[in-house]
Amino acid sequence: MKSNLLTAAVIAIGLALAHGALRPVEAPLWAALRAEQPALRLATAGAMAGQGLTLGVLGGFRAIAADFTWLRVFVIWEKRDLPATETLLRLVTAIDPRPVYFWLNGARIVAYDMTAWRIAAAGGYDAVPAAEQERLGMQQAHLALHHLDEAMAFHPASADLWIERGSIELNRLHDPLAAAASYRHAWEQPGAPYFVARLHAEMLRRAGRKAEALAWLVRLHPQLPKQDEAAGADMVLGRIRDLERELAVPLDRVYRTAP
Repeated sequence: MKSNLLTAAVIAIGLALAHGALRPVEAPLWAALRAEQPALRLATAGAMAGQGLTLGVLGGFRAIAADFTWLRVFVIWEKRDLPATETLLRLVTAIDPRPVYFWLNGARIVAYDMTAWRIAAAGGYDAVPAAEQERLGMQQAHLALHHLDEAMAFHPASADLWIERGSIELNRLHDPLAAAASYRHAWEQPGAPYFVARLHAEMLRRAGRKAEALAWLVRLHPQLPKQDEAAGADMVLGRIRDLERELAVPLDRVYRTAP
């Protein structure tokens, strides 16, 4: 009986999502799911893990349940409810860790939105000292990086996760060397976009490691297909020339392109 209740609730969720009729059924369906599955009561992350989310019960409806939960994330997100949003972000990836989308956007919410919420709660950007704003931002950045670490356990070959990590390390932790390492890891993954290889060199340059950046670009350039605009072969060559000038590379040692 209980199992049938859960299945019916999840099916109804899917129909609601498909027909845009979520709000009228949201509360009773969510109540039914929580009543059937104690792990969905969202008390704390620890309690959720302790009760053990019984994914086997959800079966083939995991994706639907996760999508429904993700919509709940945005309902709570609009209210700037940090603890509830944080818990729901953990819940959605516990229900279905397969979509990289959940992990990526969860990391962005933790790193950027939650920082803004905490500053607002402390009085706003005009009232909170810059040093305190920076401290809050770094705290949230580290939490976001931990979130991405968990994501990589499920998606070890995801370039997108490494790119997001590099972005947070650069923009929130102001650590171009850490970002350089993340962008390099991203480039090593299957199907990585060309721009991350250029970003790796740019981070090295910003960190003062211009010789390393030049060596990287010199190795990279011959690998880039000239007919693919996204590869940016001409752009990379231009950056090589800029670095050669900055480093005063002798004429007999400048990079020579293949004829």
